Amino acid sequence: MEEMKDAILEYVIEEYVEDEDEVMTYDTPLISGGIVDSFSMVSLKRFLEAKYKISIPDEKASPEAFDTVNKIVELVKEFIG
Repeated sequence: MEEMKDAILEYVIEEYVEDEDEVMTYDTPLISGGIVDSFSMVSLKRFLEAKYKISIPDEKASPEAFDTVNKIVELVKEFIG
């Protein structure tokens, strides 16, 4: 599980964090904190689906479900077989 958290956090930092000095944790607000917007959320969803070979239904891909790395991991775990 830590490996999944680290992989998702690393992706978010690489793709969406502009300030190199910004400290990111598994609980950093991504959507409500303005780091990930709705367009970026779609690319994050695609990344998760490709990396973990899952399909996340659009109705489950809510801003609340994508707001922290910890919440994203919980969402992904729902769909891993």
